[in-house]
Amino acid sequence: MELQDAIAAFDAQLAADGRSEHTRKQYARHAAALGRWLARTERSTDLAQLDHRALAAFVASPEARCRPDGVAKKATSTNALRTSLRTLFGYLADAGLMPANPARLLKRARCSPPPPRALREDEERKLLDHLASEPGDAARRDEMLVRLMLGAGLRIGAALGLDVEDLDLARAEAHVRKDKNDRAETVLLPPELVEHLRGFVGARRAGALFAGSDGERISIRHAQRRFTQAVLAAGIERKLSPHACRHAFATRLLAKTGNLQLVRRAMRHRSISSTAIYAAVAEEDVRAALRAR
Repeated sequence: MELQDAIAAFDAQLAADGRSEHTRKQYARHAAALGRWLARTERSTDLAQLDHRALAAFVASPEARCRPDGVAKKATSTNALRTSLRTLFGYLADAGLMPANPARLLKRARCSPPPPRALREDEERKLLDHLASEPGDAARRDEMLVRLMLGAGLRIGAALGLDVEDLDLARAEAHVRKDKNDRAETVLLPPELVEHLRGFVGARRAGALFAGSDGERISIRHAQRRFTQAVLAAGIERKLSPHACRHAFATRLLAKTGNLQLVRRAMRHRSISSTAIYAAVAEEDVRAALRAR
């Protein structure tokens, strides 16, 4: 079986398992990089010819360890590649498409995850002030989207997937039909956010919560582009993504409560290890306190 056919079979399995488009694209990118390396080094793309030594040589190669501009990738990026290979070839072995998993010996490098890039409080004020000063319905929609991500810690995809009828403002809840890994979740909303949502929804009773001028739900790509434009227009010099709002929510909740398990529940993480990255941010407060002694 050729590698390209194996990748197609793997992607079909990922789709059947309900994996997100983002996850599928990342696996596809990593598998394509392996294919390019095999071609460059004149190795066979026949799975029967692919062993653990070839995969080790690939992971040590510039294709795996450097960006297209030649700059070395972060250790976490190379770890993501290792995970993709282990998952891909694990599937192929389990499906009987290979006699054994040639990626079984690959180990993730030990490295600390980068601190989350959270929107700081001064940046939050700049961004919301800018959006509030902009005319038009699109600016009001963008402002509400930012407030929702900041106030409830929602991922942008989950926020954009909300319909008006998914909101139970009397109970201060939002019913997210499709969060990460297709999970349905009930998200609690703080009182100030509930009031903003009431004003934003107005007399609407159904339909996409965040819609364009045509009444159709806006896409994640469109919302990301609008967010980037607003960040620049607000005079924020750092490069930030909408996920910075979710990071800000978690960082501030941990600073307020000191309770990592509470933050885990609010973030809807399955494992506390996913929430632990915010504890590293809190350590900066400890450093500051020790310096002040």
